Amino acid sequence: MRDLGVGFRYLLKGQRWVARHGKQYGFGLIPGLITLVLYVAALVGLVAWGGDLVSWSTPFADDWSSPWLGLFRGFLTVLLFALALLLTTVTFTAVTLLIGQPFYENLSEKVDRDVSPDGTAPESGLPLWRELWISARDSLRIVLRAACWGVLLFALGFVPVVGQTVVPVIGFMVTGFFLTEELTAVAMQRRGVEVRDRLRLLRSRRTLVWGFGTPLGVAFVVPFVAIFLMPGAVAGATLMARDLLGEEIREDENGDAESADVSA
Repeated sequence: MRDLGVGFRYLLKGQRWVARHGKQYGFGLIPGLITLVLYVAALVGLVAWGGDLVSWSTPFADDWSSPWLGLFRGFLTVLLFALALLLTTVTFTAVTLLIGQPFYENLSEKVDRDVSPDGTAPESGLPLWRELWISARDSLRIVLRAACWGVLLFALGFVPVVGQTVVPVIGFMVTGFFLTEELTAVAMQRRGVEVRDRLRLLRSRRTLVWGFGTPLGVAFVVPFVAIFLMPGAVAGATLMARDLLGEEIREDENGDAESADVSA
């Protein structure tokens, strides 16, 4: 259980790091703002036409009497929107990281230099187009895995009592795991760590991952919060990636990652 607290501390350390480096924080907000506009448009469309979609997909209920028809389709509409919110939370990070690859790559590299005992940071040596391709390919794999979990949890949501108590908790834990994978990928891709090896590392320290990703997943449900937490989440995930890979982290007397001049 100690790892739960360690993971949460990495999340806080990442937020403190960007708070001390305002320029990096400002640049890190741009991808999140772009992604927010895209997702808000999609969710507004779901609110506007979600009821029509449910009606179209349940023709067998057309002849049901009132109030059962309205209750049934209303319940499905709410579940559909809940599933959309879950997938939005999981995929928001993947899409934001893809859009903001150059921004977050630069931020993560500066965190590495800042906390490395020798002031250096690993570099992939790949051209930008290649990095974008690898990021998109790996993100698609993770999103597909997350979507499978989302469908399963959506189905389990129909189970009385369990669907309204246990399933939401599991949903946030699953969300936290995949959020952490996406965020640590920024630092690990620069080190040439493949997606299968990343997943193996994260599974070996599940409580660490849940301590970092689950609170972040809960926070991401609140509108607009994800935008402001993303830069710090990338910074914290870089610190955690160093831990997972056994790399040393230079810390100050307060236990935070020691800050150097990274304005260049």
